[in-house]
Amino acid sequence: MRVLFAGTPTVAVDALTAILASRHEVVAVLTRPDAPAGRGRSLVASPVARIALEHGVEVLRPARPSDPDFLLRLGEIAPDCAPVVAYGGLIPPKALEVPRHGWVNLHFSLLPAWRGAAPVQHAILHGDDVTGATTFLLEEGLDTGPVFGVVTESISPADTSGDLLARLALSGAALLVATLDGIESGMLMPTPQAVDGISLAPKINVEDARVDWAAPALHIDRLIRACTPTPGAWTEFHTARLKLGPVSLLPDQSDLGPGFVSVEKNRIRVGTGSNEIVLGEVAAPGKKRMNAADWARGVRLESGVRLG
Repeated sequence: MRVLFAGTPTVAVDALTAILASRHEVVAVLTRPDAPAGRGRSLVASPVARIALEHGVEVLRPARPSDPDFLLRLGEIAPDCAPVVAYGGLIPPKALEVPRHGWVNLHFSLLPAWRGAAPVQHAILHGDDVTGATTFLLEEGLDTGPVFGVVTESISPADTSGDLLARLALSGAALLVATLDGIESGMLMPTPQAVDGISLAPKINVEDARVDWAAPALHIDRLIRACTPTPGAWTEFHTARLKLGPVSLLPDQSDLGPGFVSVEKNRIRVGTGSNEIVLGEVAAPGKKRMNAADWARGVRLESGVRLG
């Protein structure tokens, strides 16, 4: 099939690469406009755009996919199908109508669970044991379209959202190619999503990523892993934000109040609403991540200080 691929961030690169290596022809790529990055804030092409340009594929970067110029070019290209992975924009009805096989979205959850922008983060935050990826036919509703196929993935107790998403990007890429193959052959038809088990996964912002030390240790552990690498969990230390990497849980009930620290030679314990935790890596503003014990020595942290 002749396909237009829609995607923007690094997590979409595996899928684009897999389709480029398949029997399908990528005739164009739709991605978000170049964005400021780095200290100089110069405009940088998206990861998907860079891969497309390396392969000589036309790149379309409208401010909005409803822009008339994009819709005109889409009609001229007339792709058979439009696979989508983390594009980052709402595809309007006029665009949905163009490919004869529609727009096929790869979503990183087992739909109808975790519809929305942050399915992997919410799966970790809520303690799911298993998640996966789903291909479905895009429609106007939020991740509501009929399903073509799924793959499953176990969530380990140490997984961050970055770890889990990297694995799902690979397995999801294979699923997406298989879905395109099945659509082309006429052997694969989508089936409606279940009406039970619907849950929503809205974007987790920086304020959501602030650690509440009065919460149970297990919740704090999940929040930090869910927010790693983005948006990055944090707490306050001397009115500044201290970013937190994944922590270790201790088995015993805390003798420290929530947020209070105990400084030891090789570890920093922190009290929570239940068990104590041991800090992993931390990053002060403008600094690289480092072991919490090394950071504590540098700032001369003393036992009894309270975070948050």
